[in-house]
Amino acid sequence: MQKTLKSAIRFSGIGLHTGKPVRMEIEPASAGYGIWFQRTDVLSGDQMIPARWDVVEQSPLCTKIKNSDDVSVSTIEHIMAALAGCGVHNALIKIDGPEVPIMDGSSAAFVRAILARGLITQSPTIRALKVLKPIRVEREDAWAELHPSDNLEIDFHIEFADAAIGTQHQTLNMANGTFVRELCDCRTFCRQADVDWMRANGLALGGVPGENAVVFDGTYVQSGRGLRRVDEPVRHKMLDALGDLYTAGAPILGRYVGHRSGHAMTNKLLRALLTDPDAYCFVECSADMAARLPGVGASMSEMPAVA
Repeated sequence: MQKTLKSAIRFSGIGLHTGKPVRMEIEPASAGYGIWFQRTDVLSGDQMIPARWDVVEQSPLCTKIKNSDDVSVSTIEHIMAALAGCGVHNALIKIDGPEVPIMDGSSAAFVRAILARGLITQSPTIRALKVLKPIRVEREDAWAELHPSDNLEIDFHIEFADAAIGTQHQTLNMANGTFVRELCDCRTFCRQADVDWMRANGLALGGVPGENAVVFDGTYVQSGRGLRRVDEPVRHKMLDALGDLYTAGAPILGRYVGHRSGHAMTNKLLRALLTDPDAYCFVECSADMAARLPGVGASMSEMPAVA
């Protein structure tokens, strides 16, 4: 069965790149509605933007969606991951600015609020997107793939010159509340050189090392009270991937493999998949299939202690 929130949840914070205050509210939505954003501060033009792969604007730093009136919302990946990882299929996200609040750089605040508020079941069965054949996209030394699978699996590999990150690899089956237990608290990260570049270009104005981002510089780490996981960077990449994959418009039954991949690469992969009619189909989930989707079995007791 599809699910939505029992009642609205409100958040406030700042945008990572704009540094400006923003208020956001997640409201319940009817069955079959999907996930939509509404820019409540926009007084002329279309306020509504679907959280969908074909309105994603290519960006290496975050996931940004934009409608035909050029109204946009950026950095949606963490809230999208929270909705996917908690099994929310229908929601309207009202926001009074162009960027989702960064909170602590992870999905933990969103997940905690969703689990505390609770979900209600809606009568229609869940439609899932089933991958039927391997799809691959690549760029230089980075690539991403989707393979057929009975559930969503994420396999991610990263390599950085900074010794404090180095090479990291992690594979997780996203069923049975895995996102809540293993990924939701993992924060966004970057290298000091990237911070310097972004600040010089008017970006990351709301980034505070140790508070809403982990910053690496060689062997040095700015992370507040320390890393939450020894492999927190690769786990955050997996969090991002889950959020970006949810812009497919349905839970995915497939195995995602990313090698030095990012937001733009995952969107490119979805475009390759969803423009090939032989590569996927939509299926009505049986009870057994639905039980293997992200979010099923997630509970507040599984939230990491640091979150």
